[in-house]
Amino acid sequence: MNEIIESRKPPVATTGILGWLRANLFSNWVNSIISLFVLYILIQFIPWILNWTIFAADFKYNFKGEEIIDRTMCSRVLDPENGGACWAIIYVRFYQFMYGFYPREEVWRVNLSYIMLAVAVVPLLFDGFPFRKHFLKFTYAFPIIAFFLLNGGLGLQEVSTNKWGGLLVTLVLGCTGIALAFPLGIILALGRRSNLPVISMMCTLFIEFIRGVPLITLLFFGMVMLPLFLPEGINMDGLARVLVAVTLFQSAYMAEVIRGGLQAIPQGQYEAARSIGLSYWQMNMKIVLPQAIRISIPSIVNTSIGLFKDTTLVIIVGLLDLLGIGRGALADTTWLGLAYEVYFFVALVFFIFTFAMSRYSLYLEKKLKTGINMGAD
Repeated sequence: MNEIIESRKPPVATTGILGWLRANLFSNWVNSIISLFVLYILIQFIPWILNWTIFAADFKYNFKGEEIIDRTMCSRVLDPENGGACWAIIYVRFYQFMYGFYPREEVWRVNLSYIMLAVAVVPLLFDGFPFRKHFLKFTYAFPIIAFFLLNGGLGLQEVSTNKWGGLLVTLVLGCTGIALAFPLGIILALGRRSNLPVISMMCTLFIEFIRGVPLITLLFFGMVMLPLFLPEGINMDGLARVLVAVTLFQSAYMAEVIRGGLQAIPQGQYEAARSIGLSYWQMNMKIVLPQAIRISIPSIVNTSIGLFKDTTLVIIVGLLDLLGIGRGALADTTWLGLAYEVYFFVALVFFIFTFAMSRYSLYLEKKLKTGINMGAD
């Protein structure tokens, strides 16, 4: 008779936390040495950074209980050996970090724009969002609403863009640049692959020229040269000119990313689309582009993260983004010598946004299963 063999549980060393540690950190002697070395570094570093940033740090008051109004009252100035970070500079300058020089009595407009930005972005990113179709209508209208809300007009006090600054400028440049560059990049990618020589040549020249010059050059072009090409009587403010330069720069890189996805589509997909009578635009919008964008998601997000960080370059042309406000705070003699705190805060803000973008990219890749083989010709 055949004996029934009961299934047994896998060894403890291959499952759970122990199994993960063994498979990922201690799979062989080389990985074990590297893991132990990294663990030693972390043990030495983490307690120090926690003590400097939190436990021994000053926020609004120092260790004497005095409210900090300048750097001379910070613990790390009074007691250099035991004092931690002096976050009072962030507390005092927090308004400028968030809003620049936007009038305080009108700052509710910026806060409302921040809230509406979240409401506009969430349904765009997640398919399961309740009443998504209705919220998407607001998403498409949000740029116009935010423009009039921030800039003024239609009954609101006008606030010129030279008073904008801090996180406000960073988000305006980053979000608007990405949103505008994506469709423009798709058009350029399709144009470069066009069978019409004139269109293909024009798109290729534009992409190669933009990719061949530094972003700084385009920023100076936007600030100095662009007004010369505008019709008489039309004057663009500095933020709009920089936004044009950033969008053109990002669209060229986005076009190459999407072109790479288009080249990965098997030729059989094109032939199948033509065989059922689809036009050029129907074929691209319904069959080719969805697959190409799905393949290109990691590179699209990587390019977008790069643009978001490149917004710090606008300080060279006189706009005060988040980093620009930080450098301005350090120029104040009241807070000299607190560069570590300012740059740590700015880096943390950028890390939060870019890390969120990278996490969403992984979520989207997993959801769409970008690694699945799309088939042969």
